[in-house]
Amino acid sequence: MVKRSGSFEDNLLEVDEIIEKLENGELTLTESIKEYENAMKLLKKSSDLLNKAEGKILKVTEDSGNILTEEV
Repeated sequence: MVKRSGSFEDNLLEVDEIIEKLENGELTLTESIKEYENAMKLLKKSSDLLNKAEGKILKVTEDSGNILTEEV
């Protein structure tokens, strides 16, 4: 497993790798549970990152010909 930066995309790629390992069927039950727990943590982090990004939706307004952005 390659250690990644923890970005949303990297987290999802790592979850995909874990899914492949689980589907492969070569892990012990204990290893499978550990990988499942890791995947769930990564999905939680990804969800948190997504929620944070959604909170930064920019409202574009026009003021005297200038474009202003506001976080909403």
